Amino acid sequence: GYHRFLFFLLRRRSSYLSSGINAEFGKQWYQRRVRGIRVGRSIDGFGLSPGITKEQRLGVEKLFSSASKKFEGELAGTYYPLTGMEEKVRQQLVDDHFLFVSGDPNLKVAGMERDWPEGRGIFHNDKKTFLVWVNEEDQLRIISMEKGGDVLGVFKRLASGIKAVGDSVMAECGKGFMLDEKYGYVHSCPTNLGTGMRASVHIDLPGWTKEGVDKLKARCEELALQPRGTRGESGGQTGHTYDISNKHRLGYSEIQLVQTMIDGVNKLYDEDVALQKKHGL
Repeated sequence: GYHRFLFFLLRRRSSYLSSGINAEFGKQWYQRRVRGIRVGRSIDGFGLSPGITKEQRLGVEKLFSSASKKFEGELAGTYYPLTGMEEKVRQQLVDDHFLFVSGDPNLKVAGMERDWPEGRGIFHNDKKTFLVWVNEEDQLRIISMEKGGDVLGVFKRLASGIKAVGDSVMAECGKGFMLDEKYGYVHSCPTNLGTGMRASVHIDLPGWTKEGVDKLKARCEELALQPRGTRGESGGQTGHTYDISNKHRLGYSEIQLVQTMIDGVNKLYDEDVALQKKHGL
């Protein structure tokens, strides 16, 4: 089924990806924009965040911290636990926009911030293009990101990273990721069932903002996209810069979802240019 697509992808990564994604963005806007692709993963035998015990959460952290030392090449890096984090390290992670913090009302009401910050942490590679969040919303949130227009390179690194995490965890404890035959990868939030993948880009849309945010939301719905503010899912919207991502996780392959994001963002940009002229911007 579709949820096994990534296994196929990992076996034939380079050749299939090269022909599988038309990764061209409109050249006028993408050069300085950050884009990232992330997935969530849960390890068999450990509870999901709303019900995980303190001991299990610490177990996930210990397991990943040890497994991450096996990462090689461009994926090699350092794990930074939130507990006991030095101020210098904390500030650098804030400056890099890598640090997740407590206080999200949705996570709090679901019981996901119990025993904060114990058992939480952040891994990133030396180039700061591959990250893993440990015990935030999901046990593991695997992220590939960089500035510029190389979405294909971001996707390839994500595929390599998922495989590295899975292989290292398996070698460490003999357990794989939670995977359901029908619903795909299991996450803490049901909206992430399936691929659990979100591919996003930050883009300025002053024309659409002037036209109306509600109209932008409706247009994104037509394009199977989801607009957010750049402060995240619960952070609200400021200015005319938006975080645009694929809406669906379930029922589509990873390649289909990335292509949906690329094609939709290009359409939004072209429409925004016309709307700027309409409103005299």
